[in-house]
Amino acid sequence: MAVPPPILILPFALLLGAMAFAPVLAPRGWRRHYAKVALGLGAVTLGYYILVLRDTTSLAHTAHEYVSFIALVGSLFVVAGGIHLGVKSGATPLANVVFLLAGAVAANFLGTTGAAMLLIRPWIRMNESRVAAHHVVFFIFLVANVGGCLTPIGDPPLFLGFLQGIPFWWVAQKCWPAWTVGTGLLLGIFYVADKISFARAPNAVPEKAATSETWTFTGRPNLFFLAVILGAVFVNHPPFLREGLMLAAALGSYFTTPKSVHAANEFNFHPVTEVAVLFAGIFATMMPALAWLNQHAASLLGPSPSPGIFYWGTGALSAGLDNAPTYLGFLSALQGVTGTPEIAGLLAHQPVHLLALSLGAVFFGAATYIGNGPNFMVKAIAESRGVRTPSFLGFVGKFTLPFLLPVLVTVWLLFFRG
Repeated sequence: MAVPPPILILPFALLLGAMAFAPVLAPRGWRRHYAKVALGLGAVTLGYYILVLRDTTSLAHTAHEYVSFIALVGSLFVVAGGIHLGVKSGATPLANVVFLLAGAVAANFLGTTGAAMLLIRPWIRMNESRVAAHHVVFFIFLVANVGGCLTPIGDPPLFLGFLQGIPFWWVAQKCWPAWTVGTGLLLGIFYVADKISFARAPNAVPEKAATSETWTFTGRPNLFFLAVILGAVFVNHPPFLREGLMLAAALGSYFTTPKSVHAANEFNFHPVTEVAVLFAGIFATMMPALAWLNQHAASLLGPSPSPGIFYWGTGALSAGLDNAPTYLGFLSALQGVTGTPEIAGLLAHQPVHLLALSLGAVFFGAATYIGNGPNFMVKAIAESRGVRTPSFLGFVGKFTLPFLLPVLVTVWLLFFRG
């Protein structure tokens, strides 16, 4: 199979640059033309693969991954939009911590995408009187990423590992200590930040005066459609049956959900449309970058790389390349440098390395908007409800570096430094 030249990574770099700088420098222009930029740069890469490399195999594989990604994200978006959780606004910092912890646990059973799509709207309503950027960002950190590392259902990279042969419960057995540390530290940081925000909010009531939340649940039939989607995740044959089941569940949900529920959720298709367009460009343009990674990872890592190399390597690239394909790239590299092609051999002889790349993919997926699928969905939904969210660079500079990075370093020091 022909390997694209390194210069073909340029469209991917340009797309990432546009997503980082255009919303800040030219927000109106970006909103009007982001589709042209993403799809245009994607077309450059696709054109080279078709006309020069004639590599239809890679195109078909990437197209299947994209369809599967959009089917999962889109169907969960529609079904979650048919469920309305009524909550009491004016949540205290302690109530917010409890909610985020519950969301982090739920991510392991609903997937980070399912949990994020179900809970982001009530999360915003709980804090509607003082909702700020840190509410959105820490929701992404905990519910859309770090929280989902205990089961293969929780995050796409872990599910790919499950399909490769990693036992279902191996993840929970090995990841729970790091999950406890990462989740606990992020919840503690959030509590301090939210307590400061709560104290500064106009008409804030004393935290001790908080009463128990009153919840209502509307749209119970959508729990069935949600179960169909989650069950479809495990369907591999025949091709596209999984995606067909997800689409059928989304259609069933959309046409059976009362309009009053959609209205209460302010439901529309703009957030998922934006994600579909941007990730079409990302999936297309990142093909040469992933090909280069698969070709050179083993030589770059050296003959005996430490677990920390896999943690930081998988993590750093997961933040910018999407964590699912990066996980597969480093899993292949681990098999190559250790001479252990079978998953059973890695489980027996390289469990710490396997744990390092698993946690690196999941935890670092929270570092940028494009590190994991639901991140951008959360941003789009928050913005559609009038919440001011940080820009791409603002997300990294104001939140990832000062708050998430110390947690990532702590996990490395505790589990992988040696």
